[in-house]
Amino acid sequence: MNENGAKLGFREIAATLRADIIAGRYPTASVLPPEPELAERYGASRSLVNRAMSVLAAEGLVRPRQGRGTMVTWLPPMVHSAARYARSARERGDAKGAFDSEVLALGLEPKHEITVERAEPPAEIADALGLPHGEVNCLVRRRRLLASGIPVRLNASWFPLSIAKETVLEEAAPVIKGGVKSALAGLGYPQTEARERIIPSRLPTEAEARALEISRDRTITDIVHTGHTADGRIVEVTTTLAPAHYLVIEHTFPLS
Repeated sequence: MNENGAKLGFREIAATLRADIIAGRYPTASVLPPEPELAERYGASRSLVNRAMSVLAAEGLVRPRQGRGTMVTWLPPMVHSAARYARSARERGDAKGAFDSEVLALGLEPKHEITVERAEPPAEIADALGLPHGEVNCLVRRRRLLASGIPVRLNASWFPLSIAKETVLEEAAPVIKGGVKSALAGLGYPQTEARERIIPSRLPTEAEARALEISRDRTITDIVHTGHTADGRIVEVTTTLAPAHYLVIEHTFPLS
């Protein structure tokens, strides 16, 4: 019930829970009280509480997990900008790249699930890297990135095999301080420019939604990032998929 003694509707219950989540009363990655307890607290039926939960799930604030209750998945949106790629940002606090640095700054625990293989790249990636088609000539480093157990990124970084084979880039573990850009610099391929193509909002495939643990109705942001050396060579192509509500895109550019 509200302060006037009137019964709350599901929208009011959702609004109260939303405010409590954003204020940190229910921290990210914590589990909400069970629905019967919330129903008693708000003087409402379980069906109304369930509808309120559905609203919050649609907004990406919570996620039901079988056998584990309803988990809080709210995160402050991370700013995606050129500043995140600065070496000082990527290596802050011994972080293993920009993502680690951002998650640690939120007081959460970064986790990397990594697979690495030598592979034939898709045609568009082979073209970007200046490699012939139809050959196993790339190393691909795939990562599912989590913040305190919440999946927030799917990354795949492609490198010419000629520069990446038998290097730290082949280690299927988060062992690279500063991430792949620092690793490439250490191998003699420092990047002086990066370019990105961003699709700000599209629906995920079934596999993408499953990996990110989101509904297929939730939109994702799709980023293709290329890293260039001083002589213009592209030595890295990284694709990033993230639930759109976890990102704010910010760019600075000159005007004439």
